[in-house]
Amino acid sequence: MESPEQYKARILALMESKDSLTVQRETANQMAELIAGIPAEQLCQRPAPDKWSVAEILAHLSEAEIGSSWRYRQMIEHDGAPLSSYDQDLWESLGGYASRDANNSLHLFRLLREANLRMFDQLSPGQWQRHGIHSERGPMSVADLARQVAGHDINHLEQVRKVVAQYRSGS
Repeated sequence: MESPEQYKARILALMESKDSLTVQRETANQMAELIAGIPAEQLCQRPAPDKWSVAEILAHLSEAEIGSSWRYRQMIEHDGAPLSSYDQDLWESLGGYASRDANNSLHLFRLLREANLRMFDQLSPGQWQRHGIHSERGPMSVADLARQVAGHDINHLEQVRKVVAQYRSGS
């Protein structure tokens, strides 16, 4: 099991020499291209018993965007705000990720992400530096969170690429 520090380091390593906002602007379209033409039943198949399906990953991304939206706004409104973690497995269970339509989850993700990108376009340099204290990852600014979210995007894009490649190769 990965510690919060290991997770943060792994996610940030994915962002080496990448721009957070560029990654965030491109993720929904990249996901749409990856899943185009793949039957819904394949998108719902887990590649292994302990790995999420593409549909579950997309549901997770949409709900993770809800959490990020709240955190960004809390930091901007209340500099130094406490930021709680969440149990992604509980969210998966409560959200019924396995029964969610992949395209609907992608649509929800796209709408939520676009709202955050519109907000980012309006932030002053000072607002980007507003911060919160994450219960597991410690102090982080709005810019830090945007970088972590972009790394999270890359992580899940790579997972989906691998699963989709299996679908397309027939294995």
